[in-house]
Amino acid sequence: MGLPVFEVDERHPPIKARRVSFDWENTPLHWVPGHPVATHMINSFHLVLPEGERWFIQCVQDAKPLIKDEKLLEEIKGFVGQEMVHARAHGSFLTELLDRHGVDHRKITEMGREGNANRPADRAKLKPRTRLRMLRFELAAVSAIEHYTAVLGQWLMSNDKLDAAGVDPTMLDLWRWHGAEEVEHRSVVFDVFKKSGGGYFTRVAGWVVSVFFLYWALIGGAMFLLKADPTIKRKVTYPWMYREYRRAAKAGLVPSIFKLLFGEGMVYLRPGHHPSKVCSTPQALEYILKSPAAQAGGYDPY
Repeated sequence: MGLPVFEVDERHPPIKARRVSFDWENTPLHWVPGHPVATHMINSFHLVLPEGERWFIQCVQDAKPLIKDEKLLEEIKGFVGQEMVHARAHGSFLTELLDRHGVDHRKITEMGREGNANRPADRAKLKPRTRLRMLRFELAAVSAIEHYTAVLGQWLMSNDKLDAAGVDPTMLDLWRWHGAEEVEHRSVVFDVFKKSGGGYFTRVAGWVVSVFFLYWALIGGAMFLLKADPTIKRKVTYPWMYREYRRAAKAGLVPSIFKLLFGEGMVYLRPGHHPSKVCSTPQALEYILKSPAAQAGGYDPY
């Protein structure tokens, strides 16, 4: 299934973090009915996002001394607040739903936690010039990932096939709320990367790493969860997983991985690209206004 193109309008109020609350008590383990592979492909992002979001925050915070633009510094503040809430929201899914169903996720989640814990000390060992180059490379990778999360957020908000398929409403709201905020703050890391002195070659190198990471998260993460799922009694193999993925993609329940990673990659790699040229801020803000979780929470006074 192709990804839609939307009219761009970058006007938006200041980026703010919002309190949200999700109750997973009535959410089934296979929350895409009849599609365990589609469910766990999307669940794979739950495994990496809590620590991934914290890594994004570390990178942007490390770059703040290089930023003199007051407007961008305010946007960084909003970005950090939103990403903190995203990390907590996805962490609640791990502890309140996967743990309850006996799906052990610690092999992946603890690896990310350890990487974040060690990052400051590892960076401190580097010479200042090497540390700056490494930071620019990290920002390039995060910027590319933010492009994909914004595009996925736009796809989620616009895809009524998910509703028609009976996807669990709480989970659907989590992903749409998160996706809407990704659209809202999609320019922040790209602008931080540019203001930090990042060039086109580094942007391409960061994109390459991000594609490998996202492919591993989707495919490797899904296989990991399918094998850990105590309700799946059949032998889990890559051919079976691929057939089930194709069935879900044809039904519009997951995007085409190839079109997502490489089609959108070609958009991101255009020399004159800027995130404001893709996705729709007004549509994102419109969804946030009606999101049950965001309505229940209000703003986070970070």
